[in-house]
Amino acid sequence: MFTTKTKLWYVDKNVDEYNPTVMEIGDRLRKGEVIAFPTETVYGLGANALDSNAVRKIFEAKGRPSDNPLIVHIASFEQLNELVTHIDEKSKQLMARFWPGPLTIIFPSKGKISELVTSLPTVAIRMPDHPIALAIIRAAQVPIAAPSANRSGKPSPTKAEHVWSDLHGRIDGIVDGGNTGYGVESTVIDVSGDEPVILRPGGVTIEQLEEVIGEVEIDPALVHKGEKPKAPGMKYTHYAPDAEMWLVQGEEEKVIQEINRIVKEKSLEGRRVGVLTTKDHQDRISETAYKVLAYGNKDDLTPFAANVYDALRQFDKDKIDFILAEAFPETGIGLAIMNRLKKAAGGNILKV
Repeated sequence: MFTTKTKLWYVDKNVDEYNPTVMEIGDRLRKGEVIAFPTETVYGLGANALDSNAVRKIFEAKGRPSDNPLIVHIASFEQLNELVTHIDEKSKQLMARFWPGPLTIIFPSKGKISELVTSLPTVAIRMPDHPIALAIIRAAQVPIAAPSANRSGKPSPTKAEHVWSDLHGRIDGIVDGGNTGYGVESTVIDVSGDEPVILRPGGVTIEQLEEVIGEVEIDPALVHKGEKPKAPGMKYTHYAPDAEMWLVQGEEEKVIQEINRIVKEKSLEGRRVGVLTTKDHQDRISETAYKVLAYGNKDDLTPFAANVYDALRQFDKDKIDFILAEAFPETGIGLAIMNRLKKAAGGNILKV
């Protein structure tokens, strides 16, 4: 049951900024409260991006390092013009194609945003494609800084109950708008250099980006250890379940054989083993596995992306202490999935 410290609102998706509940939420955000709300990617923990005292509450609630920058959410292009000094041609092309949507773009900042959001001369901004999020931002009449609404290091929330589990009693309110859609965070892209660079893979794939602006590079920090990532939410360990976790990578038949071998070995040791796979392989996993969660298939990983964080939380809830996950090709949405799985597993990859 929710405590009185954290107010809960149930909001239908068919709302606008004039809905009385939405107006109340917007007013509270504008005045400095910290409130979680749904977006099309994951639930965000929102605060007035112009108010340093409000933004500070985000870091305190999440236990997030204060040098980890935040993404600013807007609901109109007028808001964008108030926050940035310049909008280049490639950014305009990307906005025309993907906004509103799960794409964050790095812009040169006018310096109006709180320095706690970013101490850089740039600011990461996106326009979410979710009716509740857009209505709340419009009602607030200010840009909203909003990282994922989870304790730092834990899997991102795709349901209001995930937010409650992590942050009840630590934030002012939670807007329950049902499950999110994409299930992984927005893609972050920097187009300020000679070549556009993906700083964080997410809901918009590299292939989709290249259809609009041509060749796109990937931040070396995403593939090479020791490199310092530049994107919000990528500097520190993320998405980690409580259990030890390994990814199994290789030819399909060998991957299933190895997963089953390890399942039997760990089960004999008395471990509660969880397996994360696709529905293609669900019926081929050893019955000695304590819990098997399967989503999507090799031809469509979209359902897998939508459920990956919830799966990790289900494993925690069932006190799974050893997790095996199938690895995927890093193309399309698979790039974002593998980025999250690698971080959840702490880089543990078994190649067969």
